[in-house]
Amino acid sequence: MAESMSQYEAMFLFGPSAATDLEAAINTARSIIERHEGKILVIKKWDERKLAYEIRGQKRGTYIIAYFTAPGKAISAIEREVNLGEEILRVMVVKADHLNQDEMAAVEPQPIQPREERPSWEERAPRDRDRGDRDRDREGRPPRARREEGAEAAAKE
Repeated sequence: MAESMSQYEAMFLFGPSAATDLEAAINTARSIIERHEGKILVIKKWDERKLAYEIRGQKRGTYIIAYFTAPGKAISAIEREVNLGEEILRVMVVKADHLNQDEMAAVEPQPIQPREERPSWEERAPRDRDRGDRDRDREGRPPRARREEGAEAAAKE
């Protein structure tokens, strides 16, 4: 009995070298999917971006998006092959049964939203305010003042 085919979306993250040889990156992603009984519906470059954090020493990456049909068992095999290889940094595969062919072809990257900058004084609270009153003595002096008084008293003796 043949296993039912589902529709999937896969986002492959290649290193920055894929930007210079885009066809090779697309063919690599295509061959991985087809090797595991997948049938490509749409495959294309999605975007090239600066990564939020380094992955395997890479600061930039090229994203290839692929829509395909495959049996359910193929997904773990695709992810395993990507993790064992060195050319692709990451892959994410999700079900995409809700999309039609036109929607797949029209997928475009969303613009990166700039972060809201906050003044530096809002990022850090003063030390005494963070600790509250727990370290103050009965007169309301912080520990630093008590140490200074103790050092002065010791120097006088």
